[in-house]
Amino acid sequence: MRIHALTKWLHLGLQKLGYKQFNLYYFDTLKVYVEDLQTKIEEIAISAKRNFRYYDEYFVGISLDETSTENDIYQILEIFAKAKSKAFDKNDFKSLGENLQSDFPQELIRKSTYLQHEVFNSYHTEHEMLRYLKRQENKDISMVHSMIPLGSCTMKLNATAEMVPVTWPELASIHPFAPISQAKGYQEMIKHLSEMLCEVTGFDAVSLQPNSGAQGEYAGLMVIRAFHQNNNEANRNIILIPSSAHGTNPASAIMAGMKVVVTRCDENGNVDINDIREKSELYSKDLAGLMVTYPSTHGVFEDNIQDICAIIHKNGGQVYMDGANMNAQVALTSPANIGADVCHLNLHKTFCIPHGGGGPGMGPIGVKKHLAPFLPGHPIVKTGGEKAIKAISAAPYGSASILAISYAYISMMGAEGLELSTSYAILNANYIKIQLENAYPILYSGPNGTCAHEFIIDCRSFKEFGIEVEDIAKRLMDFGYHAPTVSFPVPGTMMIEPTESESKRELDIFCSAMLCIREEIKEIETGIYEKTNNVLKNAPHTAETVIADVWDRPYSREKAAFPLDFVKKAKVWPTVSRVDNAYGDRNLVCSCEPISSYQEAEV
Repeated sequence: MRIHALTKWLHLGLQKLGYKQFNLYYFDTLKVYVEDLQTKIEEIAISAKRNFRYYDEYFVGISLDETSTENDIYQILEIFAKAKSKAFDKNDFKSLGENLQSDFPQELIRKSTYLQHEVFNSYHTEHEMLRYLKRQENKDISMVHSMIPLGSCTMKLNATAEMVPVTWPELASIHPFAPISQAKGYQEMIKHLSEMLCEVTGFDAVSLQPNSGAQGEYAGLMVIRAFHQNNNEANRNIILIPSSAHGTNPASAIMAGMKVVVTRCDENGNVDINDIREKSELYSKDLAGLMVTYPSTHGVFEDNIQDICAIIHKNGGQVYMDGANMNAQVALTSPANIGADVCHLNLHKTFCIPHGGGGPGMGPIGVKKHLAPFLPGHPIVKTGGEKAIKAISAAPYGSASILAISYAYISMMGAEGLELSTSYAILNANYIKIQLENAYPILYSGPNGTCAHEFIIDCRSFKEFGIEVEDIAKRLMDFGYHAPTVSFPVPGTMMIEPTESESKRELDIFCSAMLCIREEIKEIETGIYEKTNNVLKNAPHTAETVIADVWDRPYSREKAAFPLDFVKKAKVWPTVSRVDNAYGDRNLVCSCEPISSYQEAEV
């Protein structure tokens, strides 16, 4: 209530100075009618190093927050007093801030209890809170413990040298809508980063506005839609999407007002070029474009990708490239060189902004020259082209402060470093693939038997022995590893992506864990352990389980908790054992539909 009390104090002070405040009910924001004094107030405020919001010629907007103080109130009132050429004495306003009571309407006042959980009522000193947070952190397997091999997610190193600048007040303490004249450093960084991303992608222009990969998809498709509308071809609303696509692709297309037509993949996991050609010609009059990922979500470089792009262009469409797999492209090739017209970049994957924990993402889009006029605009800070689509994010440059991470990464790596990074990402994936391919079936690979920066192992044959892909994922926790991506893009499989950040030593340790698990599956195959009671089905094994007085399992405690010697040196204990997956299947949290659900959407 302190923020509201300060805001009410300011309201009463402005009222005393003869200004009218238009917000009948408010928490922290006032809308002040200033007649013809807006320009004068702005001049005085800037000289006092204060920024307000100026709009509709006659109004000034003011918002307070938890950092605001009594001194701020006096300084703001002094600015408004000077604008009316009135003398200002803070003692004249001090009594207005005494004994302020809330005047919210009763129907807006919360009557239910809140923050009743034990966590909110247990820790009352900084040490207690710090220890609680550390205990929570200790429950999580992260990259400080081991490689996170999530395919399609690119969990790579976020170097300290790249992260530190985000903490600098020069970057962290500026408002997204601060006057451009006060953000010249940001403008310089944004300009240089945009130029670097254009060079990396081969595109002519970039928008840094999208806040995630999915938002980048939406922005790119809206740009394509605006391009067709500008050409008097608003009828072009059909998007072709391969069945191997990420689930966000069709969702973004539907949000952008497109109709989705799914195209097939061949037995090797490649986009079926004949199906692409057939459907491109069938819908040529209404074809808006193609959404395609390269390398494909199946982890292969498709030889005919340029031919696919040419087919789309021949039939009047645009090519949207999903940039989720740019970690296998940077400095070796580029979306524009391949034939794409627009592509989003996951700065929180390829360009080192932290990806885990649900932190802020960035999904800027790059476009060729003919699409640049349609890049997203913004109602407050000018961005985009002369025919800009409406803003697709609240802030003009997305989460601008974290752009410093990618800026630092690209600047420090340089062209040679970026090329090496991509090369090692591909090398590491192929190294693991070779180490595992005699133990696990590899689902897809290129014509020469290699993969891109990730690959898929097929676990479906283990069903015969009662082992599901989730059993392998749970067992990896006993080794101190986060599981690879499970059952995407193919159910019953694992997609592994080591990134370039991992050493050969770490790759070998991960491979030893996977090979050990394969031997444990063989023990079930040969009947040493039964299908329903074995080390995989009971995984993960918590400390509580392992040290219990009663141990009634057919394998040793050591086999359960310390299957290989390296685990003993840095054991990460799972917090809980198996969860009820059947219950989770019946009580879904996510309602996103898989790409297969759009199969019937052909028109």
